[in-house]
Amino acid sequence: MVGSSSRMLSLLSLLQTRRDWPGQTLAERLAVSPRTVRRDIGRLRELGYRISATKGPDGGYRLAAGSELPPLLFDDDQAVAIAVALRNASASGVDIEEAAARALETVRQVMPSRLRHRIDDVRFTGSEPAARVDPGVLRTVSAAVRRRHVLRFGYGEADGPARRAEPHAVVARGGRWYLIAWDLDRDDWRVFRLDRVTPRLPQGGPFTPRPLPAPDARTFLAARSKGSAAEDRWPCTGEIVISLPASEVAPWIEDGEVEELTERTCRLTVGSWSWTALLALVTRFDAPFTVVGPSPLAAAARTLADRLRAAATGPPPDADPQS
Repeated sequence: MVGSSSRMLSLLSLLQTRRDWPGQTLAERLAVSPRTVRRDIGRLRELGYRISATKGPDGGYRLAAGSELPPLLFDDDQAVAIAVALRNASASGVDIEEAAARALETVRQVMPSRLRHRIDDVRFTGSEPAARVDPGVLRTVSAAVRRRHVLRFGYGEADGPARRAEPHAVVARGGRWYLIAWDLDRDDWRVFRLDRVTPRLPQGGPFTPRPLPAPDARTFLAARSKGSAAEDRWPCTGEIVISLPASEVAPWIEDGEVEELTERTCRLTVGSWSWTALLALVTRFDAPFTVVGPSPLAAAARTLADRLRAAATGPPPDADPQS
């Protein structure tokens, strides 16, 4: 059976994750009786946590908003989560490594020795972002998105001409941060890299949001990265059978699909900007392959084969072009 101290810590953790918890649901999550939940709620109140209760058959508990809570308590999993999140701050792409290190040390100081050791044991090397964003820029742009105010900013060169846009969303993808916005000067949707944005003052006034030409901001960004207007798909997608085990091909296909046919062959369903680019993706494996379809991919393969034959039968590299 879980000890009362550990159970109360789990109970407090649950109360902090959502607004209302039915008593019966809390009892089921903690694998105890509703009476035990009531007793643990009383103990938390004695420690200074303001927890309100609602009566009736569906009665439950709520941790009061704005409570002045005692020193923070964390369970083992929460301690590890905090350490991983703060130590991996550099991978976020926002220039907050120093602040994250100070935050981790501050939190560490208020934890019991057992959890401090858990945090100290978490050591790893994170991935480096493709570009770093100033946290002040992230705050300013995010505030403009939230308040629906026109954003004025320099793009690329800090002293360049100001751009004006209606900010829709900020999205992190592939180690970079992007602003999706309606460009008022170009009268179209645009994607801006946040590490190249320099906000200008004064900012613009409020605007009425336009409907995004995609289900959501992430889909819109993924679609634009593939050359599509609104759908997260490549302009050219084809099927190829290649003479390699699926395990050797799968790590290099990214968002494509790999189907094992035999121990030494697999089928690829992959996309790219063009049919020739798709073939280039496959030829890098340096293995025999067969084009399954569609017909434009087969036609591109024939064209590429002619080009390669012509290149192979051309003059040797040291030949005199004038002779």
